[in-house]
Amino acid sequence: MEPVMARIHLVLVLCVAAAAAALMASPGAAAGEGAAATAQELRRGFSATHDQSYSQFQPVLADPTGAFALGFLRVNTTLLDLAVLHLPSAFPLWRAIPDHPAPWSAPASLSFDGGLVLTDRAANKVLWSAASASAGDRVVLLSTSNLQIQSTSAGVVWQSFDNPSDTIVQGQNFTSAAALYTLNRRFAMRLGSNYFALYIEPPPSGGVAAAMYFKHTALEAKAQIVTGGGPTYARVEPDGFLAMYQEEGPPADVLSFDTFNRGVRALRRMTLEPDGNLRAYYWDGTRWAADYTAITEVCELPTTCGAYSVCAPPSGGCECLANATDGSGCAAAAAGGSLCGTPGGEVGGLYRTVRRQGVEPVNKELLGLEHAASATDCEARCERNCSCWGAVYSNGTGYCYLLDYPAQLLVGGDERKLGYFKVRSLEEAAGSGRSGGGGGASGVKAALLTVGVAAVAGAAAFGAYRVWDRRRRAAADARRQLGAVDGGLSPGPYKNLGSFSSVELTNSFRR
Repeated sequence: MEPVMARIHLVLVLCVAAAAAALMASPGAAAGEGAAATAQELRRGFSATHDQSYSQFQPVLADPTGAFALGFLRVNTTLLDLAVLHLPSAFPLWRAIPDHPAPWSAPASLSFDGGLVLTDRAANKVLWSAASASAGDRVVLLSTSNLQIQSTSAGVVWQSFDNPSDTIVQGQNFTSAAALYTLNRRFAMRLGSNYFALYIEPPPSGGVAAAMYFKHTALEAKAQIVTGGGPTYARVEPDGFLAMYQEEGPPADVLSFDTFNRGVRALRRMTLEPDGNLRAYYWDGTRWAADYTAITEVCELPTTCGAYSVCAPPSGGCECLANATDGSGCAAAAAGGSLCGTPGGEVGGLYRTVRRQGVEPVNKELLGLEHAASATDCEARCERNCSCWGAVYSNGTGYCYLLDYPAQLLVGGDERKLGYFKVRSLEEAAGSGRSGGGGGASGVKAALLTVGVAAVAGAAAFGAYRVWDRRRRAAADARRQLGAVDGGLSPGPYKNLGSFSSVELTNSFRR
């Protein structure tokens, strides 16, 4: 399978490179300029129509070196995006990522008349735009891969380096005004006053805080970050490190890569990847070579076990928080909506509680903590707080860790740790989507009626299932008592584990 995939990738790279070469050699008369000028800049009045005869990438603008190109990119075989590609690897260093992407088959167009606009002509709607209609005079792609809209009077009015997607490249300033997002926007990287951090993003409907799961703080060994001294920014440097600055000069922090100060001169990038990890690479002429990985412990990654599950270090084995073993997968965290503002939301309402001994947050050092007199006191602080989704108490230290997001990033700890977690019920999860009136309630009633009918129809089968299930649980209990399961946690991904049988929740933190 790997040789086949390698050949497919090679074909894609060759096709993209050939298309870019063709653009350089025979560009159209988009703006009435000469061949070389048209290939390397877009003037007012430019328009390019998406051509489906290109299988993966249709370039419309090239940088002076021919290493990068801007064009229509095919995503996940069916969707269309605008991207800046590194042509030798066919890797997108920047993507527009429209909120509502068009299908690859859509008659899309890219135009420039002061602002750069991606349009779905069939639906007559703007998919994405950059800068205002009167802002710029030309669009250029620099040899750094930076896409710029420039004005003869105002200079640079917009650039892709200020609006990254999931990647920054060397020489690109990453500021607190920007963020890196995974392409599904589930995870984010942000810069603080003296640190950068990775987060599980909250759902769009709100009511849940972003969960920080990794943080790197500046050492400030060579330069100090002064309060009120201006914003900080980070930059991937050619010598193989991520530097943090408040002003040009000695950096306030140096996060070294594997090739730090080893004389490796190559294009470098840092990418927030779909698994939530931050990694750095350099282009060695044939491939992107790994150079840095932020998270090296498997249980510290939010994608290892998922929501309402417990991870066993160092193996990464997973177990559902409620110990259910019916094989349907652990419950996912709520899709959004606060526990506040619902009947009884502060003291119970329509959620159930799960208590578990011997667990703790792997990111506890990044959480707020309070001193509590007892586990009961710690639990009560969360129970009374409608923005609290869980609490973990340590009998050893008296610390009470409060979670303002549905339970995730939990690891097996010592038995002195006591956890208390809130989990939405079916009715509460469904009711959180109400927009007013009785529509939401009617939908829930209809769903419950359907479930009732299905339950009657399946009563006989369920009776047989209960007999089988009772025997299975007895056998499983016997195995646990004999220590058959290593460390109390089963190996394998969380998708193979059990779920809360009374909980039906939608997917966690996904947009």
